[in-house]
Parts: sequence; C-alpha cells; structure tokens
Amino acid sequence: METKRSKYILIGMSIFCILLIGVTSFRDSFLEPLRTGVGYFLIPVQSGVNRAGTLVYNEITDYMQFKGAMEENHELKARIDSLVEENTRLQAEQFELERLRELYQLDQDYQQYNKIGARVIAKDSGAWFQVFRINKGSADGVRVDANVIAGGGLVGIVTDVGANYATVRSIIDDVSRVSAMAQQSGDTCFVEGDLTLFSEGRLRISKITKDGDVKDGDRIVTSNVSSKYLPGILIGYATNVTTDDTRLTKSGYLVPAAKFNNLQEVLVILELKEDQTDGDLPVSQGEQE
Repeated sequence: METKRSKYILIGMSIFCILLIGVTSFRDSFLEPLRTGVGYFLIPVQSGVNRAGTLVYNEITDYMQFKGAMEENHELKARIDSLVEENTRLQAEQFELERLRELYQLDQDYQQYNKIGARVIAKDSGAWFQVFRINKGSADGVRVDANVIAGGGLVGIVTDVGANYATVRSIIDDVSRVSAMAQQSGDTCFVEGDLTLFSEGRLRISKITKDGDVKDGDRIVTSNVSSKYLPGILIGYATNVTTDDTRLTKSGYLVPAAKFNNLQEVLVILELKEDQTDGDLPVSQGEQE
C-alpha cells in the first residue's frame, strides 16, 4: 500500500514538473511573472533531481564495477589454484626424475653387479629409515643378505624375505656394524650404527690401526674381507679421525653417502657376498647385519 502511494506521488510530481517546464516555455508577457516564479521553484527541483540521478548512476556504476571486480577476483583465484596445483605436480615430477636419475647413476657406478629396483612400502616408526620394507622379494630373486644401495651409497642389508616383499636393516640402526676400509689407503675399520649419533648426521668409525692413514674426507667403502657386504660400495666420508686414548687404535666419524630421511626407491644387488667366496677366504670378525 505504501509502495503504491509513493508511486502515485512520484507520478504526480513528474506531471507537475512537466507542466511547469511547459509553462516556462511560453514567451507571452503576461506569463512572465508566472514563468519567473516557476523558475525559482523548478531550478532547485531540477538540481535535486540531477544530483539524485548522479548519485544513483554512481551507485549503479560502483556496484557494477564491484561486481566485475569480484568476478575477476574469482577467476584469478581459480587460475592461481590451477597454477599452484600444476606447479606442485611439476615439482613432484622433478623430484621423482632426480631420484630416478640418481638411481640410474648408482646403477652405472656398480655395473659389475646385477641389480633390481624396488620401492619402499613401509618403515618402522621414527624419523629415520633404520628398518623398512620393499616391494620386491624372493619371486624377484631377492635373498637374505642382499646388499641395498640408494642415494649414492650403501643403505643396508636384507634380513627377511617373502615372495613379494623384503625387510631391510639399514647401516644407521643401532645393531649394524659394517666391515669397511678407506678407499685411498686400504686401511680397515668398522662403521657402527647409532641412531642417536645419526641425529647429528653422522656414524662412528672405529678400529683403525694406530698407523692407519685415514684422513678427513677419505671415501669409506665396504671392505674386501666383509662377510656380508660386497666390496667397494661407498658408505660415506671420514671426518674427525683422531688417535684413541689407548694409543693403539684410531677412531672418528662418518658422514653417510645415502640419505635416510626420505627413502622412496632403492636398488637391491641380487648377487651375495657368499656367491663370490669359498670357505677358505678370511672374513671379518664382529660384523653385524
């Protein structure tokens, strides 16, 4: 009801304004005073109408611009989301390519051994891959004591095998003890697993002879006399080698070549150390898996 009344008032005022405009258009002298009076009334009304029209137009323009900006903003957000998703996918593909390239290079470094690629499918709780499971097993030729490599060097050894899986214990595990040697000098030593020490990014090297020539930065590889590990596989790099208090041996630390915080793919060497040896060859004493 109120809306109809306002509508009628607006129509009436519009007709009245039209009549006033018509009156002001006559040029007869007797209408001059009336035209002048109407002008005094009409000009402010016209000014008010113009201002109101301008305000309405500006409001409509601002609204349309705001609406357009909102639509553009939604389009840009969708585009940004699409670009972020594409960038994430490309980064994942780049990381996978780098890992595969690294494995390929590792495969080339140890061409003398027959190997098979495997994916890590499970691991023990904890930050590091000290014990983990891979998706290849006896059906693929994997056997207990098979050496496992990745990321530039030795990762560990297979301790259990099923038809389509295998369990690997890495060299950083507390029970691991690998017979090793300095590649430059041939001096033997042991690389001992230690999860607490590995939190600092290193392992311990022990039992270097007092006259042994092992220096910081030397490449430490698996030794020829290892009972389980094939010879010449890079384990890491020596650091902080010092003479022990007994003055009979030296010890130090090793920075592993492999990375144990994010293992995803590995290479399993199908050949075992026992395949290369006969019963008369000496093996290292005290070596653990």
